[in-house]
Amino acid sequence: MNTSIDKTRFKHLIKNYQFKELFNELGWDNVRKKESVVVENETYNLEAVAEKKGFVIFACFPGNHGKMPDYHIRKKIDSAITKLYFEHLIIFSDLSQKHQIWQLVIREQGKPLAVRETHYYIHQEPELLFQKLKGLFFSIDDEEKIRIVDVKSLIQEQFNANAEKVTKRFYDQFKKEHTSFLDFIKGISENVDKDWYASLMLNRLMFIYFIQKKGFLDNDKDYLKNRLKATQEKRGKNRFYSFYRNFLLILFHKGLGSYERTPEITNEIGIVPYLNGGLFDVHHIEQNYDNIEIADEAFEQVFSFFDQYEWHLDTRITATGKDINPDVIGYIFEKYINDRASMGAYYTKEDITDYISKNCVIPYLFDEVKRTYPKALNPDAEIWRFLQTEPDKYLYDAVKHGIVIPVGAKHSLSQPAQHLSAEQRNDSLQPSHTPENASPLPLPPQLPLPSEIAAGLNDVSKRTAWNKPTPPEYGLPTEIWREVVERRKRYAETTQKIENGEIHEINDLITYNLNIRQFAQDVIESTDDPELIRHFYKALTNISILDPTCGSGAFLFAAINILEPLYEACIQRMEAFMTDAKNSTPDKGQKGVSKYKFFQETLAAVKSLEHPSLQYFIYKNIILKNIYGVDIMHEAVEIAKLRLFLKLVATVDVDYKKPNLGLEPLPDIDFNIRSGNTLVGFARLEEVEKAKGRLFSKKEIESIKEQAEMIKMAYENFKNSQVIIDSPAMSGAKKDLEERLRKLNDTLNIYLAQLYKIDIEGKPKDLEKWKASHQPFHWFAEFYETIQEKGGFGVVIGNPPYVEYSKEGYFSLIVPISVICTQRMECIQKLSFDSKEVWLSNFAERPSKLFTGAEVLLTIFIISPKKNFESIHTTFFIKWKSEERSILFEKLIYSENSLQAKDYVIPKIGYKIENDILKKLKKRGKILAFDLQREGQHKIFYRIGGGRYWKIFTDFSPNFILNGVKAISSRENYLFFKSESNKKAIISILSSSLFYWYFILTTNCRDLNPSDLKEFPFSVADLKPENLKMLSKLCDELMVDYKNNSQFKEKVSAKTGSITYQEFYPRLSKPIIDEIDKVLAQHYGFTDEELDFIINYDIKYRMGKELDVED
Repeated sequence: MNTSIDKTRFKHLIKNYQFKELFNELGWDNVRKKESVVVENETYNLEAVAEKKGFVIFACFPGNHGKMPDYHIRKKIDSAITKLYFEHLIIFSDLSQKHQIWQLVIREQGKPLAVRETHYYIHQEPELLFQKLKGLFFSIDDEEKIRIVDVKSLIQEQFNANAEKVTKRFYDQFKKEHTSFLDFIKGISENVDKDWYASLMLNRLMFIYFIQKKGFLDNDKDYLKNRLKATQEKRGKNRFYSFYRNFLLILFHKGLGSYERTPEITNEIGIVPYLNGGLFDVHHIEQNYDNIEIADEAFEQVFSFFDQYEWHLDTRITATGKDINPDVIGYIFEKYINDRASMGAYYTKEDITDYISKNCVIPYLFDEVKRTYPKALNPDAEIWRFLQTEPDKYLYDAVKHGIVIPVGAKHSLSQPAQHLSAEQRNDSLQPSHTPENASPLPLPPQLPLPSEIAAGLNDVSKRTAWNKPTPPEYGLPTEIWREVVERRKRYAETTQKIENGEIHEINDLITYNLNIRQFAQDVIESTDDPELIRHFYKALTNISILDPTCGSGAFLFAAINILEPLYEACIQRMEAFMTDAKNSTPDKGQKGVSKYKFFQETLAAVKSLEHPSLQYFIYKNIILKNIYGVDIMHEAVEIAKLRLFLKLVATVDVDYKKPNLGLEPLPDIDFNIRSGNTLVGFARLEEVEKAKGRLFSKKEIESIKEQAEMIKMAYENFKNSQVIIDSPAMSGAKKDLEERLRKLNDTLNIYLAQLYKIDIEGKPKDLEKWKASHQPFHWFAEFYETIQEKGGFGVVIGNPPYVEYSKEGYFSLIVPISVICTQRMECIQKLSFDSKEVWLSNFAERPSKLFTGAEVLLTIFIISPKKNFESIHTTFFIKWKSEERSILFEKLIYSENSLQAKDYVIPKIGYKIENDILKKLKKRGKILAFDLQREGQHKIFYRIGGGRYWKIFTDFSPNFILNGVKAISSRENYLFFKSESNKKAIISILSSSLFYWYFILTTNCRDLNPSDLKEFPFSVADLKPENLKMLSKLCDELMVDYKNNSQFKEKVSAKTGSITYQEFYPRLSKPIIDEIDKVLAQHYGFTDEELDFIINYDIKYRMGKELDVED
């Protein structure tokens, strides 16, 4: 049975608009469905031409005017059809049947919905459509096996590149091969250089494996293996000649890395493309070591290993489980980093890089548009109406789960829920009912809260079931009912704000954690304002994004993934505006085209014959103009560049009829991705000037300025030389730039080394050792144009260190949680947060952690320019289990944070109620320190560490036996009070859920420092006598309960020996602790809601399995 369709037959059916026959021959089912859609007072009729498992193909006929619907009309037609048929494809045509547009909305997990349109004109060969549609064949044998998800996946695969995860088995063997390869390298004396060169060679070989499998190397998909064999047969195995020196180096330096070749070289290496890019330049290790040699056996082993896998440049996975694609390169470095975790380096996962990147890059772009074209972002501007029209579209599926059942996917997280009115959302918090007012869209089924849960919405006493786990149709993984109710409340509040027009700043989408990527995509795809497209595209081409510790490029690739669909959407909109102008009346059409001069120039550059594809053009622009990275690890920089090159090559198909096999030479990004220690060096020229007299004379400073200006010009010359493929000037421009940079860096290093007490003149070798160990990096020299002329990078993302970013820029880093709660970090807070808008999300390391293997509590902060005042938004201290990881960032909740517990503490507030509770505590004025004594008989015992979910305070010393002798733990500490009643009252207070909440809010959530206790806002003097008496009584009960529930445990320490200690289980004493909190609620004047919040704070993790016990 045929598995596709004949091209001649396909051409006949397409040209004659026989869509039903076409899909029938592709194995699709006949269907009889007709729909009418009214858009802007025009009726458009659609007829279903084929269907497969619920996926419908529609033909849309032109309106009364007979013309192809404009782009924005096509978008609205698609939106209307989506409400009726979630998965579909629409074929638009004009009355004259000269033009077809095949439109598909791509829905990929973790990406914004994106419109993909393929144009076909009747005078053209339908090659592009044929390539897309020939893979949509379904046989009779498939019929029983396929589902709607299979059809959807196949359609999207043909109309969009899929992205899948690849096997991870490759790494273990790769690591062994790397170690083995090192042993074969001779002629490099320094181990660091040898290790680096092994990595470089393997990177080069992996790159070649990718491109040879695509047919770029002499049309031989086993090019390297066959050339190795030919070399050995021709010259004798390992005798006189070697594959490395007599073939590979020629291929690298005179073939792939050189445009001009002699006939002898071509005869030796065959027909291979000129790649440029710097990867195959003569490396400085190859310059410094003249006699490098690598035995043929090394390559035999490596090729044998590589040949066990299927190498391809797209991201598909087949059933073999042996597919290797460029993503594997990132995984190799991920494992490499994790293996070197002792250096403090950890691989950053995609959810983190995506969250940080989109919430910095997109707001910056909108800010730039606002700066150059302010009316487009006014509060009443068109773009905010996109939010108001479909609020649910911009809330993540995890937020909507269990509130509204998605159409076509019952209880599924994978498809968007439909929009509900504000009244319906509020009702969704109530028991089952029939809403009186109709939704503007077809009303989807709702999940009302069960009656026993709904009963507690307005009555705190009826919340006994709220701490129980939820069934999957209501709750996300691990959620309890209390969390579901809070999520529903947040959903209703957020959508109400959207409908009321209260969300009209781009930063609001960060604050309310809305789908900012989808919003940006919709703004570009749906706007009728060409000026907005022009300004947005200019912002895209000018944005500079830096990762100061780029590693293998995790953040850089996240930024690329954010930018690429925005570039493509802008270009598509330019084309749509131009097409619509041409299709209007001749007089208007000419005027319309002429007013789009910027679009014409941009599209001319996009469609230039030198660019193999639109994707290549986009990626090349992003890589050259938008992204920058630095890393101290040379191997990391090499891998980052390798991955970027592969990203480009993946967009090109080999064509031996075209110049350079259809491949535009790769851009040289050696000056975008740099190696060095970003903590050592001069950041700005002003720092050099400040050192005048101490390090530099006035004349020397002027010389440095002059050198920096020359570097700027040399860099411009180098960039311009890359525009022309066959540019003899390119090599010279690069060498000139490298030489000027080297001289300036040498000058700066000599002066900087003096600060490190290096005797430059007396011990010149010490200078070289210092440079090798410290790897100084001078920002203003390496990125002069960005640092000195643009004021810094527009967006800085990743991990510390801190670097120069523009005053108009966005800045996001992952830092230890101590940054927001430790006195020594106060200067960083002032530097980073003053007069800014800041978002702080705080993460625990248990039960799961952001970085595998890193036992560290973290804060992700995003900083935007605010100018006039400071605004801080925070999350609560987030704990989660591994099964929640995929939706961790979709669930983030920020709360306006207007309070500081101390000058240097930004409390980890996630809910408005926490602000209210903290205000009541602070009103008391006095703190615990007023009740403390220096020493005395009335003593409290506590441990300064440990106790992740509970802090233990006792009036007795817990048993601790070391090597059979009663002792005192080195972690034990004490507090002293003047009376027994004071001591007991304070034990009760420090054992309360209220104190635990305050501790988590204001500290590093791990160590119990004396200041954390002394500054708690409480004093016994403020207590009513009856409350003092009750707290003392509850303390006695608690101490007895602690002892009764305690157990003796044994362990052996390598340092100290055998230990027996008393372990406590405070969760078993929770009823007593709750009574303590009720007394404190009276003392502070808490409402019932506030007391309920405190008693149940972090209840899921503090109580654990105890929550599952039946009442």
